[in-house]
Amino acid sequence: MAKIITYKEKDCFIHKLCGLTKLVFFILWTLTTMLSYDTRVLAVMILLSFVILKFSKTEWSEVRSLFLLIAVFLSINVLAIFLFSPYEGCKIYGSRTDLFRISQRYTITSQQLFYELNVVLKYFSIIPSVFMFITSTNPSEFAASLNRIKLPYTASYSVAISLRYVPDVQTEFNRIKNAQEARGIEMSSKANIFSRIKNMGAILFPLVFTSMEKIDSVTNAMELRGFGKHKTRTWYSAKELKKSDYLTITFSIVFSAAALALTYSNGSRFWNPFL
Repeated sequence: MAKIITYKEKDCFIHKLCGLTKLVFFILWTLTTMLSYDTRVLAVMILLSFVILKFSKTEWSEVRSLFLLIAVFLSINVLAIFLFSPYEGCKIYGSRTDLFRISQRYTITSQQLFYELNVVLKYFSIIPSVFMFITSTNPSEFAASLNRIKLPYTASYSVAISLRYVPDVQTEFNRIKNAQEARGIEMSSKANIFSRIKNMGAILFPLVFTSMEKIDSVTNAMELRGFGKHKTRTWYSAKELKKSDYLTITFSIVFSAAALALTYSNGSRFWNPFL
């Protein structure tokens, strides 16, 4: 059975940071990744992403399955971009350098390849930070941090429950997958990729219905305990911001500002090496 991607207490710098600090970093990092198509910025970000993932002591075995799944999704996405807009890169960079022709409609160009390279870099610069955020953030402590920035504690607690529910969904997915394989439905690498995708789709409906049942149970339990009756509440897992938190927040702001300044220095969010 695949290892579950969830919070695990570890003795490292990133795990000791306040949940609010990691939220600020995650938001700024995501925003910068979304806005920038500058290859230089994305290359630095992807390098830093994997360094941060390493410092968080997240093991490859913990994220391998989801990482490979996202890689498959990304491959399909990149192919779809080319199929539906084979010359998008040429429009963006204002030039066209043909490499070889596939058919009358499709020609591989340097500009299109460079554009799709940036799309790949954008994905792989943010994926490690997502994994780091999930595996290094205590859901209860994170909810307390959200409440500190004036988000209603009911909404903060909902976020905490969502993070706690991630491993439950993965466990249920593996349980349904094993049951399907016991019935003779092949989902391993022995089957071709299209059969595996089709068979994985058969897991979706049982997983959704099971999840809805659990959500209903949790909702009823919280209502019976009077959750949301009072305007405020205390938090057992709350953390105060320390020097390391302020330094990390400062670094996040400075890095994002510098990255976006470099990105838009030429008046566009695309760096054009074909000029």
